[in-house]
Amino acid sequence: MPEREEKGFSRIKELESINLATDEIRDQVIQTKKEVEKDNKKLAEQLNRKFKSHKIKSYDIVGAIGAGKTAILERITEKLGLNYRILVICGDITTRVDANRIEKHNAETIQINTGRECALNAYHIHQIIKNKDLNDYDIVFIENVGNLICPSEFILGTDKRMVIVSITEGEWVIEKHPMLFKMSDIAVINKIDLLERLGTNLDKMINDAKKINPNIDVITTSAKKGQNIDKLMELMGL
Repeated sequence: MPEREEKGFSRIKELESINLATDEIRDQVIQTKKEVEKDNKKLAEQLNRKFKSHKIKSYDIVGAIGAGKTAILERITEKLGLNYRILVICGDITTRVDANRIEKHNAETIQINTGRECALNAYHIHQIIKNKDLNDYDIVFIENVGNLICPSEFILGTDKRMVIVSITEGEWVIEKHPMLFKMSDIAVINKIDLLERLGTNLDKMINDAKKINPNIDVITTSAKKGQNIDKLMELMGL
């Protein structure tokens, strides 16, 4: 196949997913998505008002599978669990592995198994919170499903969103997933204890995050060794 023709074919393959339905059906899908996002935003705002009215600090933690979300939460709850009343809501496709790990550190944990859904939404959180006495908590953490794409579609009503990536995901991971960084308050680059071995361009990752969102706070950590966890907690206001 001639080079020009091959490039054209590649472009067609890239675009074909948006042409899988008729205009009418596609318009219905787009309208439905807009309505879902509108309802989610309204519910998220209600949740945030509830948290604030009870003087609860709330955090939504997002990141890819294996980035270290649970490990960082373990470190944080280990430090805070004796002095603060903590509720951690964990999202995952299946199992209770993450919740079991975190609850060992003096935190109440609730596992939400989403099945085929790749992110938590405000309705998931609402279903938990409506059955809780918020007077019993000082801090709420929400660990989202491991994914760098889907969570960008839903805000959850927390005070801050923190996105966690690791140097094992490669130095292009932030550049390739800009949306979550645009809508996050803190960016954590984890597993820096492996930096010398992997040779990842850490400066590029930091610069990419700041370029995408000039207002984002960027911090490097090693959850395994506990490096910079105290500094991260300061950024979180804890």
